[in-house]
Amino acid sequence: MHSTQRATVRDQPAARAPTLAEAQLAGFPVGGEPLALDLVDTLVTVTDPPTELLTDESRSRAFWALQAGRLPAGATPPSLAATRALRAATRDLLEARAGGRQLPSEAVAVVNLAAAAVPFSPCLKLSANGWSVEPACGAPDDGAWALASVARSAIDLIIGDTATRLRRCANPECSMLFVAETARRVWCTPNICGNRARVARHYRRHRAALDA
Repeated sequence: MHSTQRATVRDQPAARAPTLAEAQLAGFPVGGEPLALDLVDTLVTVTDPPTELLTDESRSRAFWALQAGRLPAGATPPSLAATRALRAATRDLLEARAGGRQLPSEAVAVVNLAAAAVPFSPCLKLSANGWSVEPACGAPDDGAWALASVARSAIDLIIGDTATRLRRCANPECSMLFVAETARRVWCTPNICGNRARVARHYRRHRAALDA
């Protein structure tokens, strides 16, 4: 008789977010945030025109490969068009939430549709380690699982425990969003915007000393 393990849907195995170093090595300046934020931060909106980090299907697949550790096992990468469409709606939602504005209904509809596109009913699976719970036995996947994961991440950011800690980088020349673990965190990354701020402070102090 096989032993029974306690498990929750999508918790087998435990989700692993990429580290900031791994994201930057892959060409993405921000990483290791909640999944929805990692996707949103692949578009730099403060430049004119916006700087697109998902420039083609290959770069889109690279993003999804980076996030594979927190997607359902076997999830396939969505198309570039589908990825960008959900990213746009997710950014609209999170920008509104971070700015204390009303959530745009069109973006809410897009995110809800992505979240509802796949079943989340539990399914018992037997492995060498015993029984575990996985979602939707045999459910087809054309990228829908990955998109649904982003949508669920966005919903959690809107109403979950981290909602009040959603921030936009304090650098006026940066559009990156992040979740602040502490009240002291104001920069998206310590080695990009945080470092720029330190360099600027040093320059101001140096100029002030010269002018004194």
